[in-house]
Amino acid sequence: MPCPALPDGFDLTDPDLLQARVPLPEFATLRQTDPVRWIAQPLRVSGFDDAGYWAVTRHEDVKHVSTHPELFSSYLNTAIIRFNESISRDAIDAQRLIMLNMDPPEHTRVRQIVQRGFTPRAIRSLEDALRARARSVVAAALENAGTDGSFDFVTNVAVELPLQAIAELIGVPQGDRSRIFDWSNKMAAYDDPEYAVTAEAGAEAAMELVSYAMNLATARKECPADDIVSRLVAAEDEGNLSSDEFGFFVILLAVAGNETTRNAITHGMHAFLTHPDQWELFKRERPATAAEEIVRWATPVVSFQRTATQDTELGGAKIRAGDRVGVFYSSANHDPEVFEDPGAFDITRDPNPHLGFGGGGPHFCLGKSLAVLEINLIFDAVADTMPGLRLTGDPRRLRSAWLNGVKELRVSTG
Repeated sequence: MPCPALPDGFDLTDPDLLQARVPLPEFATLRQTDPVRWIAQPLRVSGFDDAGYWAVTRHEDVKHVSTHPELFSSYLNTAIIRFNESISRDAIDAQRLIMLNMDPPEHTRVRQIVQRGFTPRAIRSLEDALRARARSVVAAALENAGTDGSFDFVTNVAVELPLQAIAELIGVPQGDRSRIFDWSNKMAAYDDPEYAVTAEAGAEAAMELVSYAMNLATARKECPADDIVSRLVAAEDEGNLSSDEFGFFVILLAVAGNETTRNAITHGMHAFLTHPDQWELFKRERPATAAEEIVRWATPVVSFQRTATQDTELGGAKIRAGDRVGVFYSSANHDPEVFEDPGAFDITRDPNPHLGFGGGGPHFCLGKSLAVLEINLIFDAVADTMPGLRLTGDPRRLRSAWLNGVKELRVSTG
């Protein structure tokens, strides 16, 4: 059935669109009328030599694609649905070294190694340190606020705890966290002219981060410490990571563990301050369900992609081998077939089978427990330290093809 609400040329990955808004009305129409829809694109506008991609918008279909890697590959064209149009195919293929862009069995091998650092015990061991860091971050934001109590929540609060958590997790000196922040920004913000980041600068930042992480891995091999790096690289011939593999794992952490969590925290603060009843409820009761609803509401990664390995059918659409398939988590997380009143921000929502950490399958978010912990800790600290926080401006959104990002959120304690 045709989808009348989408004009010719409408592209769900258009960075200008996502800079303005998440297209929830269009997602709603697609779910009802054309849940697996072909989105035509000009040749190479996304960096690919094809004519477009299939947009998958229903919760059940996003889960199906995510849990069938034998049919829908992350490796063939990577998981990134839109690159800069000037990117070379060699540069795209180079990203296959990152775990996000691997398929089983290689993905299985690498994930089994790195998940040692994300066990419940490993995350619990960070909790006290991260709680202290969360309180320190919020206290510093309050202390450094303007004379009217105003500050940017993104740079003063949201970015800090995820960076510090990554540094804590892998043993990066805290003094280097600003370098990781700068590198990850350049890698993720190549579509935003405000950052004046070219595709070449993004690639250079990625290589600088890989080099930094490889040097860290080499140092830990020579002089082990009590951190995840030492455990992951200690003995390569005993099933551990090579220094190269560790370098590309840190790239994944810098984007997947930093950009996504900081945007969830920013969107969560905006949601609380535009839904004051929920903020009062959180301050009063601190429900354990809050973090999951914040992630559903924010859905920091709007979409990833897979590539069909063979002819198949999904949602009534006939997908051919080699076709790119976009799984739109933002749409799935507002599917009324799964969520009662999905447009409501409800921190007591339970159950909450959202796909903000992925649709299940081999690529389900490795760092989910850490992200939930960070979100809980930072909002506990905000609620305790600045309970009267208020908005003083609209969010300034990131220009991106696949991230639901916010660059600035002005708030005030005054």
